[in-house]
Amino acid sequence: QVQLVESGGGLVQTGESLRVSCTVFGNLFNIIAMGWFRRAPGKEREFVATISASGGTTFYGDFLKDRFIISRDNTKNMVYLQMNALKSEDTATYYCAARTERVTSIRASDYDYWGQGTQVTVSP
Repeated sequence: QVQLVESGGGLVQTGESLRVSCTVFGNLFNIIAMGWFRRAPGKEREFVATISASGGTTFYGDFLKDRFIISRDNTKNMVYLQMNALKSEDTATYYCAARTERVTSIRASDYDYWGQGTQVTVSP
């Protein structure tokens, strides 16, 4: 079993940076790929970023234009999403997800475990 707990969300202003974190509880961390998704009010869930089990492969949503960086620390069972140059349209609940495969995926349906989410609000 895997449990995911997000943290680090909050209120920031346009142009600022924020890092959200995901703590992974369980003994599978080194062999699972991780992802971040988000859901804005009134919108569908959206893929943000994914990283392979080794950390060697990453993919990002097309809308990001290099503003976000996903990383992981396999010694601490942690995954991070560094968000830079935040915009009001980045306001959403951000969810950490894990899949019991080593390789990445951009599809939410490929993920087996989900956290409860952390709210990120970007004021204009």
